[in-house]
Amino acid sequence: MLPSFADAVFKRTYAITPDETWPQAAARVAKAVADGPAQETMFAALIRERVFIPGGRYLYSAGRPLMQVSNCFGFLAEDSREGWADLMRSALMCLSTGGGIGVNYSEVRPKGTPIARMGGSSSGPLALMQMVNEVGRHVMSGGSRRSALWAGLHWKHPDIDAFIALKDWNADVRAMKAKSFDYPAPLDMTNVSVIVDQEYLDGLSSGNVRIAELHQRICAAASRTGEPAFRNDVLITADDPGAVTGNPCQESVLHDNDVCNLGSIVLPRILDTSHLEFAVRAAVQFLYNGSLRSYYPTEKIAATATRNRRIGLGIMGLHEFMLTRGGKYEWSSELGKFLGVWKDVAEDESKKYAARKGGAVPVTTRAVAPTGTISIMAGTTSGIEPIYCVAYKRRYQQNGNHLFQYVVDPTAKRLLDQGFVPKDIEDAFSLSHDVPRRLTVQANVQRYTDQAISSTVNLPAGFASSSFASTVADFLPRLKGVAFYPDGGRPNQPIVPVAIEEALGQEGVVYEENLERCLNGVCGI
Repeated sequence: MLPSFADAVFKRTYAITPDETWPQAAARVAKAVADGPAQETMFAALIRERVFIPGGRYLYSAGRPLMQVSNCFGFLAEDSREGWADLMRSALMCLSTGGGIGVNYSEVRPKGTPIARMGGSSSGPLALMQMVNEVGRHVMSGGSRRSALWAGLHWKHPDIDAFIALKDWNADVRAMKAKSFDYPAPLDMTNVSVIVDQEYLDGLSSGNVRIAELHQRICAAASRTGEPAFRNDVLITADDPGAVTGNPCQESVLHDNDVCNLGSIVLPRILDTSHLEFAVRAAVQFLYNGSLRSYYPTEKIAATATRNRRIGLGIMGLHEFMLTRGGKYEWSSELGKFLGVWKDVAEDESKKYAARKGGAVPVTTRAVAPTGTISIMAGTTSGIEPIYCVAYKRRYQQNGNHLFQYVVDPTAKRLLDQGFVPKDIEDAFSLSHDVPRRLTVQANVQRYTDQAISSTVNLPAGFASSSFASTVADFLPRLKGVAFYPDGGRPNQPIVPVAIEEALGQEGVVYEENLERCLNGVCGI
């Protein structure tokens, strides 16, 4: 059985019937994906025991009449009326089946460019981004799952300055957004990233004035609002030359009309490297089968999925793995040994299993997703993220109501039961004052990952950006992508830290949020 809060999240988000249990869901998903009884038993056991947990679309869709198990889709926006229309249709088709979308808008001509044939001038890429954002606002899978979007723009695009500033909302918009989740704001459904290349990286190292000034502006915006993030196409295209876009959280690097196919190994439940090898081989088989059985929203997506057979097998529970070995949130040779097995076995099994199935060898095999709700089910830390905080209130929307629950982090709770005290458990708040340590871990994990890593580096409220920009410049060449979030950077922040004494005894109780009190940013309790 799952703990109470995990079970509540499971039933609200993934259960196919109101009374479905976690073991029943494991059996349902395994049966829908497996080739036969032997695989079905193996898959079901790994999911039931929470050694391997597939992405949320598998948990929700596997076994339904429409089995759409891709968590996300990626597109390259075309600079034509027909291309815009195709993108809007694809966005609607994908988002309505529960998959998020990521779009690279770099090929769209700048705002104000004359249009030769019809006259007038171009609306520019930001207009198209906001059109897609509004599709996302009004398309909610099953009436409860908010759409997830990403927009990327190359740093040399003439509209880059407007792009950087677009989510730096004014005080009036922030106040209205704090009062209501649904108040519309520019790109409020969309994560945004600046796409950089070798010229940008060389400019940072050589002191190019134009690039240095742009870099400062990007980092200043990120330290205020959490966006934009960075996407490093130098490392991305070295591993996958056709990757022109990515998914909403940027762990999957994607071709145009491509899909992400996600699942994660729960690292703290792995007994040893032999156990890890078994779990990785089974997980690769699971994800490959899933790509064969999934519904795809358009013919172009189906063709790309058939050609690429992309797999994104990730890990979660990295911080718990570190903590249970008595260490801080930092890299170790033991962790490198485990990740080496993850890398080598995933690549080996993908080739062997593709030959066995008579299909394409996956173009990539590993991506580290943020595993937000999935990590709650797993009872461990999310992806490579540190524990966010020992106790918090988690806010969410259900059937039009704004609700919250108190949560004591399950990993922290187990450690507290073992004699730890809260001050001995590092979390995202304490680590927000040591950005280089966070980025060092991410850079080392990236060496074992052929796609990318979704990891949000937390920053303190009111973080100064002078030294921050140089720190980002130092680490950016070793990262495929990096994102930041300053405490209080967005109204209606979904997770708000509280004292552990406040949360204990109230776990599992659902409260309704009084949004009238949330007028100045993050809502209090």
